[in-house]
Amino acid sequence: MNDMAASHRPEGLLAIEREMARQAGDALASFEAGRARAGEIAASLQATGRLLMLGMGGSHAVGRALEPFYRDLGIEAFAVPMSEQLVSPVRVEGRTVLLTSQSGESGEVIRWLEDAAPRDAVFGLTLEQDSSLARRVPCLVGAGGTERAFAATRSLTISFAQHLAILAALGADPAPALAAIEAASDASVASAVDAFAGVDTVVASGRLLRGLAEAIALGFTELTREPAYALEGGQLRHGPMEMLGSRVGLVQFCADETAADLVRSLSAATVEAGSPVVVFDASGGEPVAGTITFSLPQAAGMAAIFAALPLAQGFMVAHAARRVPDVGTPRRSRKITGIE
Repeated sequence: MNDMAASHRPEGLLAIEREMARQAGDALASFEAGRARAGEIAASLQATGRLLMLGMGGSHAVGRALEPFYRDLGIEAFAVPMSEQLVSPVRVEGRTVLLTSQSGESGEVIRWLEDAAPRDAVFGLTLEQDSSLARRVPCLVGAGGTERAFAATRSLTISFAQHLAILAALGADPAPALAAIEAASDASVASAVDAFAGVDTVVASGRLLRGLAEAIALGFTELTREPAYALEGGQLRHGPMEMLGSRVGLVQFCADETAADLVRSLSAATVEAGSPVVVFDASGGEPVAGTITFSLPQAAGMAAIFAALPLAQGFMVAHAARRVPDVGTPRRSRKITGIE
C-alpha cells in the first residue's frame, strides 16, 4: 500500500490497514444480520415516502452518497449534517429519520436525541450495540464493533452495506453490490500515488457518486493534514476550476450513469489545466487521455460504490503515508467527537 519499510510503519497506519483488511467480510455480515431491521425501516419509508438522513463527518457523506439511490426508488431523500439540524432544523414530521453514527456517541447525535427527536419513525445505523444511539432508537448494528483507526474506512463500507439491506427490503436487487464487495480489487495504486507526488491540495468529484467523493475527500484531509475539497462535478465547473494546476490533484468517481460523459469531459478539462487526474471508473467507457484511470468492472448504483471504494481508500492511505510520518495519528481531533 505504500513504500515505507515495515519497521518504520506508524501504528496509526497499521491500525487503518487492519480495519481495511476485514471490511469486506464485516460488510457482508452486516448486510445479512441487518435484514430484519432493514425490513422495519423499509416499511416506515413505504409509509412516509420521505427520508431524512442525519450524521456528521463520514456518516453524513454516506447519507449524501445514498440520496440518489433512495430517490430512484421513489423516496424523497435528503442528507443533512446533524450540526445543521440542531441550528436550522428540517421538519421531521412525516419523514422517516435515519441517524448514522459509527460510535453511536457523537455529541450532536446525543443532543438531538435528548432535545428534539420525535418518538416515531426514527432509526439508527451504528457499529456499537451498547452505544447511546443503539439504546435509544431501533438500530442496524454493524459487524465487528467500533472502528478504532483514525479516518473512516471499514465504517464507511459497513454503513453502505447497511443501507444496501434497506434498499433490498424496498425492492432493489442487492446481488450486483454484494458481488462487488466479494470481488474487491487489490490492484496497485502506485501509479496514482506517483502522479500526486507534487500535489498539496486534492479535489474529489463525481456526479452520481458525489457522496463517495465527499467521503474520500474527508479521509484525504484527515490523513494528509492538507486541504481536500469535495465538489460535485457541476459545482466544480462553476468557478472553482480556477484553482486547478500542477499542485491540485483531481480524484474522479464514475459509475455506469447517464452523466458519465460529463465526468469524462471534466477529466479532460482538468488535464488540460495541468492538474494530475486519477479516475475510479465503473462506467465501461474508455479512459481519458492523460489521466491515471482504474477501469473497474462496469457497474451502476451501489455496485459501483463497492467497486471503487477499496481502491480509493488504498490510494488515500498510500498518498497520506508518503507525506505524513505519523499518518493515522490525529493531532487535533478524536475518533469519537463528543463535543460540538
